[in-house]
Amino acid sequence: MSDNEKFLRLTVELTVEVLDVNALQAAALAEIRHPEADLSDEERAEQAELVSSDETGASALQWLIEPDHVLQLVDHIDEIEPREAMLGVEPSEAPEDDDDDEEHAHA
Repeated sequence: MSDNEKFLRLTVELTVEVLDVNALQAAALAEIRHPEADLSDEERAEQAELVSSDETGASALQWLIEPDHVLQLVDHIDEIEPREAMLGVEPSEAPEDDDDDEEHAHA
């Protein structure tokens, strides 16, 4: 790494309300079963079981969001080069106050 290289880690927290866990799981299972999914039969069965048994929907949502989609948040900024995107999904409590989101939208 040269003296001029600088890296910044962007952290984005998004809370979503799951309106239909069954539909969310069905969509994830469709992705897992898709012929172009790069999974062995054993991996496919393992992932399907994980999604089906997760009552929160977190495993299903993680299957439906590509980490590279996060890079689109900064694609329009010419002064940076996106290098890596990772995604984690976990159960959460409901947001405390919806009005608070508007105040800190660009904080």
